[in-house]
Amino acid sequence: MSAPEAAVIVLAFISVALTVALAIPLWKLGKLFDELTHTVKDLNANTTPLIDEVTRTVATTNSQLEKVDGITSNVSDASANVSALSSLVASTVGQPLIKVASFSYGLRKAVKGDDAGSNPTATGSTAAGASARPTGESAGFTQAPGQGGSI
Repeated sequence: MSAPEAAVIVLAFISVALTVALAIPLWKLGKLFDELTHTVKDLNANTTPLIDEVTRTVATTNSQLEKVDGITSNVSDASANVSALSSLVASTVGQPLIKVASFSYGLRKAVKGDDAGSNPTATGSTAAGASARPTGESAGFTQAPGQGGSI
């Protein structure tokens, strides 16, 4: 065997060794791609029902929110009606009540016979410890006989 034939045989063994050395990582890479494909299929199989469930949950939530929106609208309308009714009652009952209270206060003053000279508030001064209003009066209203000190 000559030197060039020996060199060819050595190069053939080296190329076979390199091919085997490169074949092993390629074979492992193929197994990795197979496993990755299997994982993606499993993920897809498990994700589809989950997405369907989320879609149903969102639809249910939207219907509940529509119901809450209707309830909120009705409460807002009821609140506006109560406010209007309150204003109506205040204007209908409140003004005459104030007039009756003022009239009764004036009538009581007239019946008692208080004149400007005997009223300590008319001069702007009060005696030490004396109240500016007689006992039994509170904000222009009188106490009925037998009632306590508060209204």
